[in-house]
Order: sequence, then C-alpha cells, then structure tokens
Amino acid sequence: MPMAGADIAAMIRAGVPDAEVTMTDLAGDNDHWAARVVSPAFAGLPRVKQHQMVYNALGGRMGGVLHALQLTTAVPDTAAQN
Repeated sequence: MPMAGADIAAMIRAGVPDAEVTMTDLAGDNDHWAARVVSPAFAGLPRVKQHQMVYNALGGRMGGVLHALQLTTAVPDTAAQN
C-alpha cells in the first residue's frame, strides 16, 4: 500500500528540526514522490548527510512501503538558489 504524501511529510518534519516539506506526486499514483526539504539543521552538512537525515526520519520505509522518493534538500538561505 503506497504512503500518502501528508504522511511522508509528517514523518520528515518529526525527524528533521524546523523542516519545511513540499511533496509532489510525480506519477499520480501516490507511490512516486518528490520531496523538497528545507531546514536550518542542514547547515554545514554535505548533501549526502542531509539526505541521510531525511531517510532516517522515514524509519526504513524507503524501498518498502515508500517505493520511490526524489529528494531535494536545502538550508533556508540557499533554498531559492536550488
């Protein structure tokens, strides 16, 4: 059963401090999502660490209940540049 975008966003917000999360259903099937996550917690971290924070917030659901997630992360100061 696919995960709803609101559920994914809520999990990310719970695991990443002060996250602003925007979800986009890429295929219209509630199974292929794009998430844009902007958080001051990402400041000074390389992109791979930022993504790991988001994946950790999802509690191992990637590749299982959550089939596909296109992920973009940014800190608030650079959010408009990405």
